[in-house]
Amino acid sequence: MAIARILFLAALPLTPALANATCPAIDQSHGAWTKILQQHVQDGRVAYAELKKDDRPLQAYLDELSATCAADYETWSRKQRLAFWINTYNAFTVRLILDHYPIPSIRKIGWLPGAAFRKQFIPMTGLKGGVVSLNDVEHGTIRADFREPRIHFALVCAARSCPPLRSEAYRASDLNEQLENQARIFLNDPGKNRFDAQTKTLHLSRIFDWFRADFEAVSESLAAYVSQYMDDPGIRDADVRVEFMDYDWSLNDQDNP
Repeated sequence: MAIARILFLAALPLTPALANATCPAIDQSHGAWTKILQQHVQDGRVAYAELKKDDRPLQAYLDELSATCAADYETWSRKQRLAFWINTYNAFTVRLILDHYPIPSIRKIGWLPGAAFRKQFIPMTGLKGGVVSLNDVEHGTIRADFREPRIHFALVCAARSCPPLRSEAYRASDLNEQLENQARIFLNDPGKNRFDAQTKTLHLSRIFDWFRADFEAVSESLAAYVSQYMDDPGIRDADVRVEFMDYDWSLNDQDNP
């Protein structure tokens, strides 16, 4: 009789209370991630050595992200979803670096070029049915689902030529302003993007080469796209040439001068 009762109870549908117990709600302000960033990021550089001394707050935040399930995700707005995935990418990238630190570059992880980005280490059972990689998050979810080129100014792959890591989490309530601000910061950093008016040459980050289609999907050309954020009106001239700058894959470490 006891076994029969257990089987009967197991077959009953979950009540809302029980369902919610297995699908914890996420803090949409991502306050825990903001606190970590404020303590360990300055001018886009990460204090990896200091963070590694006590990574428990980071791991707790990652566990919160990993516990997200589809039932809850389906109720979120587009901005909440995009903020979630940007924060997921950035926070798990930091986790990956810490797991191999000290290391001069993310490209030193694994034997083959780009192995770090293909490594499946991000638990997302509730959303993706298993463990995923940084590439899965960026290309399989963010680029595929959102068609938002400004994410290329927000995703930080732990390299010095990447956009700077903000000292705050991305939040749905401020997402558009944050992405616009990131675009301006990145495009007006002469070490990463610059316009030479004398030679009419637009020197752009390799990001614009790798993801050219994303930018040109919303603008007539790369020059037209970046002119929204770079102040020189000469960028819009028809005879402007575009050249792509070398990419510095050195770690975005505060201890890496």
